[in-house]
Amino acid sequence: MNDDIRVLLVDDQELFREGVRVIVNAQDGMTVVGSVGDGLAAVRLVEELAPDVVLMDVRMPEMDGVEATRQIFLPELVERRVKPVRVVVLTTFNLDDRAATAIRYGASGFLLKDTTPALLCDAIRTVHAGNAVLAPQDLAALLDGQYRSRVPLPENYLALTDKEREVFTAVARGLSNTEIAGLVFASESTVKTHVGAILRKLALRDRVQIVVFAHEHGLVEGRS
Repeated sequence: MNDDIRVLLVDDQELFREGVRVIVNAQDGMTVVGSVGDGLAAVRLVEELAPDVVLMDVRMPEMDGVEATRQIFLPELVERRVKPVRVVVLTTFNLDDRAATAIRYGASGFLLKDTTPALLCDAIRTVHAGNAVLAPQDLAALLDGQYRSRVPLPENYLALTDKEREVFTAVARGLSNTEIAGLVFASESTVKTHVGAILRKLALRDRVQIVVFAHEHGLVEGRS
């Protein structure tokens, strides 16, 4: 039980929260530790309950899910946590601009609220492992709508080695460690080491943030 994935539900519709609670609690290896109806309470409960994954509705009163996500990932809060927290944004609209903003702030992806129970639970496991919960092409479509002009490259990117840049590009394209290993002729453990170095040098939290960084700075293939 202590190893269960701890899930916090944040949605202003109580009936929806209760339905998700039943689905999550029925799974082996995960449990709902809290359920609230607004973003302000969510920010507080993240610190009190230390959930592993937050399912966050985008549109809520008091404080919406985008602002709540921004506050959850404030650097001073992230630094003092013992373990990372992952946020999955829930929305009724595909390619929602608000979802894109939440991803920029640190969310690990988004799900439509009419997704199936199986996909919802798979998403919880996926983000808990540090991966994104939407296809690379969907994430690219979201971010391309927000980054129509490039931001100058920071010096920390220029400090990456040639091999790290090669791995960076592959991660930004959405490739897994296994796929990257075959591409760069290295073992998966070596790729994992490179990814860790990239995250450290660029001060990024996870692979999703590598994709965001790549789009923000015009480092994705096909961008002009």
